[in-house]
Amino acid sequence: MPIYEFVCMECESHYEELVPMGEAADCPDCGSQNVRKQFSVFAAHGVESGAALGGGGCCGGSCGTKCRLAEGRTQVVFGSGHPQADLMFVGEAPGFHEDKQGVPFVGQAGKLLDTLLAGIGLTRSDVFVANTLKCRPPGNRDPLPDEIQACESHLWKQIELIQPKVVATLGNFATKLLSGRPLGITRVHGQEQETMLGGNRVLLYPLYHPAAALYTPRMLEVLESDFRRLPELLGRGLEPEPAPEPTFEPPAEPAVQLGLF
Repeated sequence: MPIYEFVCMECESHYEELVPMGEAADCPDCGSQNVRKQFSVFAAHGVESGAALGGGGCCGGSCGTKCRLAEGRTQVVFGSGHPQADLMFVGEAPGFHEDKQGVPFVGQAGKLLDTLLAGIGLTRSDVFVANTLKCRPPGNRDPLPDEIQACESHLWKQIELIQPKVVATLGNFATKLLSGRPLGITRVHGQEQETMLGGNRVLLYPLYHPAAALYTPRMLEVLESDFRRLPELLGRGLEPEPAPEPTFEPPAEPAVQLGLF
């Protein structure tokens, strides 16, 4: 039986249960059946989440000593979705609601993401959603460079395990980190590129962050347009790596036999 992660939408408890495929698990704290379910990605790959994220219970080990965000978080927001998704989204950092529920994109931006996914025939259970940071920055401020550095190895490990075909970055921070370039999202949105992430060749596809498009109609139109290309990108095979150029080595000069004539 697979291990699922559950988030109670009533009391906001976060828990894991071993349950048969298709079944739910009532909240152990309040008994509610109003729960959101997703695969536990590390369990699906036979990896303990704490070990994969540096020991000490998810982010509490190496990250807990490297990053100040561990001091003020409610919980780590690791990610949610299908553990072998072809499409992976990477956002910026957890916000207030994500910090409380332990699931990325559960506020208004999350509702917009769900709507955009529905527009291309997908749901959250078909994709994997994560963030550059796994802990909420105070006041939802921008991530700082040392925080990104302390947390990025966890994101690389997620990409390595999930092996997506397409990684869609949402906003500036994820785009700059995964592309390795300083270009902002306004210049590169909707422009896919092949790259290596987590040891895998993927299509990197920058998108505007849903939160930025919520109150800007023009930006929302652009996001919707870019989003509609995702099925095409998922169906596109990566270009095969070019074969190495053959090298020509001239035959060795025949040895001259001396003393015969």
